Amino acid sequence: MLRKITLIGAMMMMLSIPNVSKAIDSVKPFLGRWALFLPGGAGWLEVKQMDGYLDASLLWYGGSVEPVNSVYMEGQTLVVTRTRNIVRTTDAAGAATRTHVVNTQFRFSFFADQLVGEEISPEKDGSCTTMRFTGKKIPDVPAAPDLSKLVYGKPVKLLNGKDLAGWKLLEANKVSGWSIVDGVLVNDPAQKEGQPHIQYGNLCTVDKYEDFNLKLQVNVPAGSNSGVYLRGIYEIQVIDSYGQKLDPHNMGALYSRITPSESAEKAAGVWQDMDITLCDRHVTVILNGKTIIDNQPVLGCTGGAITPDEFITGPLYLQGDHGKVLYRNIEIRPIVK
Repeated sequence: MLRKITLIGAMMMMLSIPNVSKAIDSVKPFLGRWALFLPGGAGWLEVKQMDGYLDASLLWYGGSVEPVNSVYMEGQTLVVTRTRNIVRTTDAAGAATRTHVVNTQFRFSFFADQLVGEEISPEKDGSCTTMRFTGKKIPDVPAAPDLSKLVYGKPVKLLNGKDLAGWKLLEANKVSGWSIVDGVLVNDPAQKEGQPHIQYGNLCTVDKYEDFNLKLQVNVPAGSNSGVYLRGIYEIQVIDSYGQKLDPHNMGALYSRITPSESAEKAAGVWQDMDITLCDRHVTVILNGKTIIDNQPVLGCTGGAITPDEFITGPLYLQGDHGKVLYRNIEIRPIVK
């Protein structure tokens, strides 16, 4: 009997080897980092093969880059799943009384050398929606540039202290909370108690830029939150994080991607200096005179990006839908190549 079981086990192992080998071969085209062109937004996917297993991370519209729950091959299709806990009902005190685990599936395949994908998302009524999108392979990040050899063009002051000339609302269907007050750019996305929620918009420059050095001063009230988007793709976080432990969501971080090397933020309600250089997909951030990100590679867009395409020019945009924030002395120096 033992010999029979051993033989069966050996036969099953032999049968599985070709399938494993075939799965390894079929996943190879998907390995690497991908820019995901989503309807009305941007995403990012990285697929890695390490220690004999597949792993992946996903950015979907806003929020952070997060590891997925599972990734596997189904024939020639890469399948990625992400799990979320959604509260369906709460009690009078606001505590969850019914929570559902929702699995969203993302399926990737190639069509005529084009990566195509679909998101299959369950709805609460038991149905599901399918959304289709495309992807483009991101080339490897080049070597870090020598910042001492960069040549800059003439500095451009982006605020005139009088009005919003040179700026526009990024989303035409949203409300602007932006204005110039005593020469300072102020965003005040106030909500009215008992009234429907007002959707405030982000403010972006009319002009577009490639690589540059950007200097500005920002004042973040207690508990508030904003962000400076370089080329509309990469967010440098602006937030009241004074006194908190190091985190990729703190002041001066490349949002959810690069954690500052030290805490250099000041207390809420005072002016802070930011000096940011973007060059060859590398970023440097000097916050209040301290270099907290030193010429580090950027692996892809961040949540809220206008586009996942890292090889086109884009505007500077300031996040205006989170909280009150003040900016002044915004100056940009394009890098001459």
